[in-house]
Amino acid sequence: MNNYRLSLRLASFVVAVLLVTVSCKEKKKIAPPPPEITVVNVVQKDVPIFEKFVGQVYGFADIPIRARVRGFLTSIHFREGFPVKKGQLLYTIDPQEYKAKVATQESHVAEAQTSLAKAESDLNRIKPLAKMNAVSQSDLDAAQAGYDAAKSYVNAMKSNLKFAQINLGYCWIKSPIDGLIGKTKARVGEFVGQNPNPVILNTVSTTDSVRVEFFLTEADYLVFARGTKNMDKEEKKAHQKNQDNRNVSLILADGSTFKYKGKLRFINREVDPQTGTLLVETVFPNPNHLLKPGQYAKVVVKVEEKKDAFVIPSRCIVELQGQYSMYVVNSDSTIESRQIKVGERIGDMQIVNEGIKPDDKVVIDALQKVKPGLTVKPVVIEFKSQSTPQD
Repeated sequence: MNNYRLSLRLASFVVAVLLVTVSCKEKKKIAPPPPEITVVNVVQKDVPIFEKFVGQVYGFADIPIRARVRGFLTSIHFREGFPVKKGQLLYTIDPQEYKAKVATQESHVAEAQTSLAKAESDLNRIKPLAKMNAVSQSDLDAAQAGYDAAKSYVNAMKSNLKFAQINLGYCWIKSPIDGLIGKTKARVGEFVGQNPNPVILNTVSTTDSVRVEFFLTEADYLVFARGTKNMDKEEKKAHQKNQDNRNVSLILADGSTFKYKGKLRFINREVDPQTGTLLVETVFPNPNHLLKPGQYAKVVVKVEEKKDAFVIPSRCIVELQGQYSMYVVNSDSTIESRQIKVGERIGDMQIVNEGIKPDDKVVIDALQKVKPGLTVKPVVIEFKSQSTPQD
């Protein structure tokens, strides 16, 4: 009986071992499913390329107010930082010295006119006598010469008087334009108009529109120029139209974008040999007078447009020691690491110049979990960029 029970237990043990062995073999035969990996399709489109430059704001017209005669400043007739009108009196320089000069020149004119009257009387007296041969021809010529000289002297004295009157007028300095006046550089009682004393007393600026100047490097200029040169006739017309339109943006010091668009006004004719840069000027409307002369801001300018460029999210790209690569899911659902050459970055997107094809599926997430040769299940998602081309 005991032998029978022992045999029965042994048989049960063998059956259990066999069942476990079969179960393990079955588990080995069932492979785990491939991991799901999110991928994005390559986007091919025309991409405008924008560059940012540090610019400085100027009034559309910044007119320096100069002391054109020297003297003591006797009064100031405006409030600093407030608007002024064209022809409004701004400063008065002590006019006493210049009034005296005008009076002196008036006396010289009177003296010259007296001499002219005498010379004219002598000439009129000698002319009939010369016709009667009562005086010699030399006497007539001398009288005529005296009259001509006296007349010229009167004209000279009148010119001197006019010059003195002009200088007297400079004692009252008026605004040449409507605009906003700044802080005065001279106070009442100061001697002005001669270095080292103030010559430029103030500046009046028109700020309904403002100029923003920035500098292109030679490299940036060549990119811009080549892009324009390679355009066909229709593209050049469109490019010129864009320049005439307001398509330049301005980013202010607080990071906000200025409400109004600007336009390109001119590019200087020459590169500054000392800095290797080219001056560019843009114009922006400024109806609210938010922009002030002297401010700094970033000017965003479209320098070219890349046709049919390949664009992918920048987070798809792996950089190692200056080399760029991305993971691509092949047609057999395996991972491939591919070397690429990148172009411009536009916000959270990246242009890829080489190493990419239109039908590629690029891995966007879990870059640390994938490796070449890994079989995956690609899940295509649509990446929504949070940036604009100007970024």
